[in-house]
Amino acid sequence: MSKYIAAIDQGTTSTRFMIFDHAGNVVAVDQKEHRQIYPKPGWVEHDPLEIWERTQEVMAGAVAKADCAVFDIAAIGVTNQRETTVVWDKKTGKPVYNAVVWQDTRTDEIITELAKNGGQDRFRDKTGLPLATYFSGPKIKWILDNVSGSREKAERGELLFGNLDTWIIWNLTGEHITDVTNASRTMLMDLKTLNWDEEILSLLGIPGALLPKICSSSETYGTARGVLQGIPVSGDLGDQQAALFGQTCYSVGEAKNTYGTGCFMLLNTGEKPTPSTSGLLTTLGYKIGNQKAVYALEGSIAITGALVQWLRDNLGLIRQSSEVETLAGTVEDNGGIYFVPAFSGLFAPYWRSDARGTIVGMTRYVNKGHIARAVLEATAYQTREVLDAMEKDSGVKLTALKVDGGMVFNELLMQFQADILDVPVIRPKVAETTALGAAYAAGLAVGFWRDFDALRANWGQDKQWIPNMDSDQRGKLYSGWKKAVTRTFDWAS
Repeated sequence: MSKYIAAIDQGTTSTRFMIFDHAGNVVAVDQKEHRQIYPKPGWVEHDPLEIWERTQEVMAGAVAKADCAVFDIAAIGVTNQRETTVVWDKKTGKPVYNAVVWQDTRTDEIITELAKNGGQDRFRDKTGLPLATYFSGPKIKWILDNVSGSREKAERGELLFGNLDTWIIWNLTGEHITDVTNASRTMLMDLKTLNWDEEILSLLGIPGALLPKICSSSETYGTARGVLQGIPVSGDLGDQQAALFGQTCYSVGEAKNTYGTGCFMLLNTGEKPTPSTSGLLTTLGYKIGNQKAVYALEGSIAITGALVQWLRDNLGLIRQSSEVETLAGTVEDNGGIYFVPAFSGLFAPYWRSDARGTIVGMTRYVNKGHIARAVLEATAYQTREVLDAMEKDSGVKLTALKVDGGMVFNELLMQFQADILDVPVIRPKVAETTALGAAYAAGLAVGFWRDFDALRANWGQDKQWIPNMDSDQRGKLYSGWKKAVTRTFDWAS
């Protein structure tokens, strides 16, 4: 019997392959970064061929580190940066253009044109999403409108579209599929029918033949070729839904927050979509085989961990991302400054593509320690805004927040997060739950795990941060943040 389950975790800045045992422990991991390409202000691209090359490298690397045979792996799950859009030639396998990344804002004119009839919420009843540059559908339209010959090829059925899950699975198995969670992020899928919406496709001028088959999040899509020849590929979840699944948030009212390049909070709302009036997204949480789909409310924040990278790469205030906590710890507070990182506009709960990043409250007293602290605090404040919106929409008062992702090892940030939320913040033993969630979905499909109870038994608490801030200070700090956010509006025309 196979001893392990594995997952490809294709993220915004890197790709990794993780191998887990039956208890959900990490057996081996290999990870490699890929280039971030910025052709113009507001444009963000990746090279899909480079990403596929890195994927193959990390699969081989992790297997070598685990010192296991290929047949020791029962199945492979895939999880991915969502909304990042690839269009490629089905015969040659070559992309017609670089991947247009979820942070990219080049489709703002398309969004403005669509909003002229019906406003920002024109498609929200069907898709659960506002009109925003974030989602895949407008990115597809941009590629077909701007890459010479691509529209004609698409109409002849010669091109394929996919988010990064589809791109990886197609290269791995030859199957052109996606799952409901990724499809729900395109702005092209009807939340209730779980099918592509013909009316929206027509409005955007996207041929249906371009799109992958929509499957559940846990079923066998095909078998791997190459280094993992013959292993079933049987799990597929967008990264934030995978983290929800890996955090075992299987009951209505359970929530998690993932701290990565961006920050994403998801709340399980059960088997019916919950509309949002507070700037959140209604999205798919997961769908296991033939079981009913489970929905979620999501608050999406564009820039969190990416702000620390910016501090490192663009300003040179730190040499490694991990140094931000030490630098921030040299001061007792933020020195009166707030850093609102609206580099790609503001996502939830504002959805303001016209917003741009700003630092407010600057005096000569402020030093680089204050800037580092304001960078970390920005993540916590944005999370508070999302939590407030989530409680308003759902009527559920969260009593604790499960957290995961790379930033949850930053003690200063996690304590401030608990303080500004006024609820305990809990980190699990396996903090990288995105890959674990994809592995869980794959394992359920092939019988490696029996059911949800078996997965819940794997979850364990590593650390908890308890709020330690008085209400007056919390209110004053948060009020300053809300004021700072208003200063970012109306910068981009």
